Amino acid sequence: MIRVFHLLLGVALAAWLGVGAARADALIQFPNVSAQADPPHLFGYLGRPDGAGPFPAVVVLHGCTGFLSRYAEIAERLKWSGYVALAIDSLGPRGLGSACDRLFIEQATDAYAALEYLSQQAFVDPRRVAVLGYSMGGFSALLAVQRGAVEQLFERKFRGAIAYYPWCRDPASIMGAPAMILVGGADDWTPPEACREMAAQPREGSAPVDLTVYPDAYHGFDNPSLKPGIRVLNHWLEYNEAAATNAWGYATTRFPIPNDPALRGSTFFAQGFVLDPGNAVLGLAFTGGVRLVIGD
Repeated sequence: MIRVFHLLLGVALAAWLGVGAARADALIQFPNVSAQADPPHLFGYLGRPDGAGPFPAVVVLHGCTGFLSRYAEIAERLKWSGYVALAIDSLGPRGLGSACDRLFIEQATDAYAALEYLSQQAFVDPRRVAVLGYSMGGFSALLAVQRGAVEQLFERKFRGAIAYYPWCRDPASIMGAPAMILVGGADDWTPPEACREMAAQPREGSAPVDLTVYPDAYHGFDNPSLKPGIRVLNHWLEYNEAAATNAWGYATTRFPIPNDPALRGSTFFAQGFVLDPGNAVLGLAFTGGVRLVIGD
């Protein structure tokens, strides 16, 4: 019932705003990758900072249980940090309540639909768009920047990917853009072993993969609603405040740096997106490897 309500609300707002309208902090409707795609349009929550921009942007991808209010909250957090953020609902427009029992590769192409939409907005710098995903969305974020996968179908590319507790399905993947993975060492839904292999194995021609493992953290460690923890589909999910705080701080230093001059020097260990004084195209400088965080 809640999903149906949100879907109908999105339809109503999209009709009022008009297809592809770009008002700040609203549910929007935007075109899929082509007119032949099913569905032809997608819904999302758009968070936009005040001002004309152009701003760097982040596409946000949800987990297999669908678009929940927390993804709009994530978009809001990014907005207040100086980013345009578009959180996509990949299941609602397809009439799906869950995708936990299937391989849902459509979400990666949805990310490119969002990238194309954002790139056409005057308030977005199309050269500085990253993709951020959670669980299934984390897998989709990695897939979106995996060389030879869906990215080969699109001219525009993401500048980087950040994946919270993803399924690292192919440890031998060659990445076309730097990727960051944040995972719990106690995760029994998407265990970190394959991600460790992905980060540790050098692959010629691949952008670096940076992995952070929180030893005592479970799946969903950044979700405050998972306190106390719960069991879902025989997997344990639990919020871990220390891991959540560390992960958000570490991850957001890797996004394209906002236009605010006061923030332009903020990188982590000189490894983030680096903005030169001329506001040129941003690049990533991950060194790759595994970062183990113990305790607080």
